[in-house]
Amino acid sequence: MTVKVGIAGLGVIAQAVYLPLLARRRDLFRIAAVCDLDRDHAEAAGREAGAPAYDDPARMLDDGGGPGGLDAVLVLTPGSHGPLVRAALERGLWVLAEKPLAYSRAELDGLPGDRLMVGYMKQYDPASQRLLEALHEAGGPGVVRHLDVTVLHPSEDSQLLFARVRRGRPAPERVAPYAEADEAALTAALGTSSERLRRLYAEVVLGSLCHELSLMRLFTGSPDTVDHVAVWPPDVFPPSVELSGTLPAESSGRYGIRWHYLPSYPAYHEIVTLHHEHGSMELRFPSPYLLNAPTHLTVACRVGTTERTIVHEDVAESFERQLLAFHRFVTQDERPLTGLDGALEDIVTAQRIVHRYARWAGIPIAGECAGEPTGAPPEAAAGGADSRDTEEGASGAGHAEERVSRP
Repeated sequence: MTVKVGIAGLGVIAQAVYLPLLARRRDLFRIAAVCDLDRDHAEAAGREAGAPAYDDPARMLDDGGGPGGLDAVLVLTPGSHGPLVRAALERGLWVLAEKPLAYSRAELDGLPGDRLMVGYMKQYDPASQRLLEALHEAGGPGVVRHLDVTVLHPSEDSQLLFARVRRGRPAPERVAPYAEADEAALTAALGTSSERLRRLYAEVVLGSLCHELSLMRLFTGSPDTVDHVAVWPPDVFPPSVELSGTLPAESSGRYGIRWHYLPSYPAYHEIVTLHHEHGSMELRFPSPYLLNAPTHLTVACRVGTTERTIVHEDVAESFERQLLAFHRFVTQDERPLTGLDGALEDIVTAQRIVHRYARWAGIPIAGECAGEPTGAPPEAAAGGADSRDTEEGASGAGHAEERVSRP
């Protein structure tokens, strides 16, 4: 079955990844419509894809790209995807939404998730899947002593010098309603806390670190605790972020994540290492924009008195494998690795991270993050931080936000 897809959002990820891969897999997908708030940008992409172009996503969903209609939508827009995903699901379409699914838990309240897949391509990387098999062979998630992640993240522009992407330039009045909806979602999640904290949550934790959270969720499950969060330097954005805590109760292990935005760094690097009593497993991810560049998996173990190291590399493209999984989801109802529940787990973990940092830094925080966030349905949370947050901030680093200059 050929799945007829509409593409909402024609930015970097669409041009560098999805459009080339959909063209590669014409045996499984047909681009039936494209949409971008910049009409000229949409029409240029539509001509290249041979598909109708729209500058209003609601109209694309209603028209269905013309005769035959749409089967599915790829939601590749910036910001929160919650409202557009809901609109597509309510029209009976299958949805593959890029991360983050939403900025707040409230956006997901009552969302029909049976046709929803959330895109975390690193979960579909063949090296990640082989690590999962090796972990099972070693005894499963409970044997992990420590999960360690380091990300060295250069600027997006430097990673895309080869891609020659076109930048859309929609009129400010077209963008305004979507920007206002994003701000409302951030207020629901964090309250009216500092602008820097809101950007840290939206652009860093949910915008990038969520990939590492999704891998943790795949390998060991989401963290049991978030014990420590550090953010530095105070006058740089995006900053460096460090966090640590305990893995789920099944394991006695801990995790540590260090994420550094280094705009002039020579290349993207991400290293994920799991240590257990009998050995280690290490993933080295290349830049996500380099299609078919293999992730390097090293598995180290002992055989008798010998240390054995096995290296796995596979040029199968993780984004393409994700699209294939989406096709099976639509045509065979094979459940994806991340649906609504997994995406909600990642949002809750992201909120726990900013909650912990705000408490340490003495930054008032309200909304869904006022108390320790859980996976329970969000409660209305008016007002500022609770008394524990205020007291801890005053005794710890209550001056931190005063030292931060807004970027």
